[in-house]
Amino acid sequence: MSVRDLIPRTRTTDRPLATERGSDPFLGLQREINRLFDDTFNGFAAPALFRNGESWPRVELKDSDKELQVSAELPGLEEKDVELSLEQNALVIRGEKQHEEKDDERRFSEFHYGRFERRIPLDWEVNPDEVKAQFRNGVLEITVPKSEKAQEQSRRIPIGKG
Repeated sequence: MSVRDLIPRTRTTDRPLATERGSDPFLGLQREINRLFDDTFNGFAAPALFRNGESWPRVELKDSDKELQVSAELPGLEEKDVELSLEQNALVIRGEKQHEEKDDERRFSEFHYGRFERRIPLDWEVNPDEVKAQFRNGVLEITVPKSEKAQEQSRRIPIGKG
């Protein structure tokens, strides 16, 4: 038995699933195992240990004294596929990415399909009428202004030498 025998093969051909670029077949196997765990525990309150510490959609947060800017990557989706709401002191991004099977010859996929929900906790009250969101090129950009009270409570603390 050789290492080549351990490489996953497709059912229709005798080619390995790993790409021709010299990628490590064990890395591909690890990705598939991680994907199986992600798919299994997605939607449950599973500890980050089981989800490999990953959440989807991936977000970028920019926090200033006056506002919180959130950017969420949602490739392959349109604004009609995404719902944005404020619930229990959290900004909630949810939706569903549908899988359109054109043919049944998909060999390997790392795409995320199905329902998703991402909660971003907020430590201040938010007026929903002031939140602004726009969707461009698969990126949802949200601006959440901070209330006057929240801005007053934010203070920089000096750090001295020890």
